[in-house]
This record gives sequence, C-alpha cells and structure tokens, in this order.
Amino acid sequence: MSDLAEVSERLDAGDLNGAIRALLTAAADAPTAELAALLARAGRLAGFDDLAEAADAVTSGPGDAVALYRLGWACVERGISRIAIPLLEASLEAAPGSRRIVTELVSAYEDDYRYGDAVAVLEANDAGLQDWPDRYLLALNSVMSGDLDRARRAAARLAPPPPDWVHARERLSGMLERATTVPGPLDRQALRPWHYVLNGGVLLHLSPYGFDEPMRGRYAYLHDSLAALRRTIDRLRVVVEAVGASASSVGLLPDRGSSIFGLALASALDLPAQPYAPGRRDTIIAAYDLSALTVPLSTLVERTPGTLLVEHATSWTDPGPIAPDATGLLYQSLVPAWGEHTRFPLDGEPEQVPADDRPAEDLAAAVGETTPDTDEVAPDDTPADLAAFAAGLAARWPLTGRRDRLWSPGPVASARFL
Repeated sequence: MSDLAEVSERLDAGDLNGAIRALLTAAADAPTAELAALLARAGRLAGFDDLAEAADAVTSGPGDAVALYRLGWACVERGISRIAIPLLEASLEAAPGSRRIVTELVSAYEDDYRYGDAVAVLEANDAGLQDWPDRYLLALNSVMSGDLDRARRAAARLAPPPPDWVHARERLSGMLERATTVPGPLDRQALRPWHYVLNGGVLLHLSPYGFDEPMRGRYAYLHDSLAALRRTIDRLRVVVEAVGASASSVGLLPDRGSSIFGLALASALDLPAQPYAPGRRDTIIAAYDLSALTVPLSTLVERTPGTLLVEHATSWTDPGPIAPDATGLLYQSLVPAWGEHTRFPLDGEPEQVPADDRPAEDLAAAVGETTPDTDEVAPDDTPADLAAFAAGLAARWPLTGRRDRLWSPGPVASARFL
C-alpha cells in the first residue's frame, strides 16, 4: 500500500490521528493536488472548515500561489507544519521572492527544526527582505543551525530595531555573547553547551541512552523516578557550589509535582520552603514541569535579583514560554514518578500500576531517602564534569533581566516521535 493510500484508508475509517501521522511522512513527495484533496477530507473530518476550504481551493488550482499559501498557512496554524512545507515551497516557486510566503515558509521550517533550510530560503530571497524580523530570523536560524560565523555576519547587518523588536535584538546578542564564553566545544554532540548558549540555562543531566545516536543526551519517552528527582537536587547543589550562588528559601509553585520537588529540595539544602511569591529575593523557585502548571507564568518572566528558577523535567519538543535557569533533564513524553503507569515484568504480563497518592510531604521525604541511579552515565556527565562546566560560568550565571522562551532543539538533533 502506498503512503497516500494508507492516508485515504485511515480517513475512510475515521482515524484522523492515524491519517495525519501517515501524511506527515508522505507529504514531502505527494503531488500537490492529491495532498490537498486528502487535507480537505481531514479538515472536514476534524470540523476545520477553514482548512477544508483552503484545501479545496488548491485542488481546483494546484499552481495558484495564493491558494497554496493559504493552505500552507492553515496547516501551520493547525500544528502540522511538516505538511505545510511542500505547499509553501510550491507557493514560493509560483511567486518567486514573495516576502509573505518566504516568512511563512521559514516559520514552518523552524517548527520542523529545519533551521538550515530556513537560512537558505532567507538568503536566496534577501533582496525582498526587511531587517526586522526577516534578517533577524536569518541570524537566529543561523545560530539554531550551529553556524555562528554566518549568524554574526547577519547580526552585524541589522539596523537598530523598532521598539517591538528590542528584546529580540537582546536575545540574539545574548546568544552570540554566550557562544564566545561557554566552556567546551560547540559541536553537534555538545548538548549542555548549546543549551546554555540558546537559553542561558544549565542542563544538569544528560541521558546516557542512545547518546551517540540518536538521542544525544535527551530523553524521548521517560517514566520518571524519585531517584531522578534526587539526582536533579544533588546536581543543582554541584552547580550552585561551583558558581558560589546562595539562596535563603525555596519557593513552591502551586502544582503537586512542584510541591514534591520543592519540599525535597528545601530539605536537602536545609532551607525553609514557602509558597512562591512574586518579587521575593534570594530564593530558588522549584518547578517540577512548567508545562503542567495551570497558573499564569507571567510573574516568572522578569528575574528578581538572586532568584533561580529550577525545573526538574523540561519538554524539548514542546518548548515552554520560559526557559528555566537550570533544567534537570529534557524529555518528549513523561510519566511522573507518582503517576499511573504500565509495568512490564521480564517474565510476566504487563500490569497497570495505580498512581501514588501519598501526600506531597511523604513523597518529598522519600526523594530524600533515595539513592540516585548512577549505573550508566553519559560521556562528560559526571558530577565533576558538571562542576567544571559550571565553574566556567562563574559571574555569568544565572542571567539577570528578563527570562526568554525556551529555544529548542538547536544544532544538537535528537530523534522524536511524530
């Protein structure tokens, strides 16, 4: 069965998610009219009339640049940028140099981590670009693709930014400055150094599983553990001691996971734990997973002097609006240590394990009594390696001022689920 036939069969069966997953793989090589026809069916099945109507327009006129652009834009808005890419490429081919199409195609490339392709299309269409945001995006995508020399050349060409883009200019300048001072090489395996360059944060742990290929220090699916929480706490202590930082309290964010993590952290550091309060100085703000918070994160954007935002588990495929100052680990899909999960015994049938509903205080105490798992360690990821890296950041970490969004994955690629 061809890939497109599989998409059609899944749509016939009402399997929208399966059809989209298959289309993510098939879209790049699909004839435009056939791709649009399948998207029209998917849009109607999902109840997305705008997507279906845009797809119908392409089916009627497969070479129409405006129709292709509108369908590509609709795909980006619906979170299926990989499918948008061939549509927007065809649109640009039909209307060479169109700034509107170029910038939308760049957005789609970025969503699919194709930073080098974003750089190429921006450079190929430079004559029609503006400095802000177009040539800024050239510099940023050059950083994200690991080409720092190209990024510096592009940044040097930029005119002073208008008021709405001042922060973007500061973001780019910060990345380029950190790239000159980060300890260690900046190659395609250097996850911790690149994480610091892009986000100004310290990554405390590198996954040892598939380190050389395909994960390079990140997790895909992870069932978290109390031992991993203990490891984050112990490694944060290593970093804090290496840079000479200090705090007088631990701030607890309101979700259960952050309470568990924060209470365990406060106990380990012998600090008082208290509910997070905006503006409190000299405190470590403990977050289990910022993506799980249901409260606004706006109060965390501006750093209060002496504060340190620490997140145990950070999603690298769904980057959050705030980059923590320290990250325990990077994951794509996570089951909390206390969450309901399936256990697979070596000599038995899979069994469902219920959630651990013990109070946060009891689980935090259990974290303190747990020995971190040190059976397998990624290259250059011993506590001594981390301490040496952190010592090289003395006086430059944590950052001051405004916290930016998380930029991921950057030049170090990892395999991911679609």
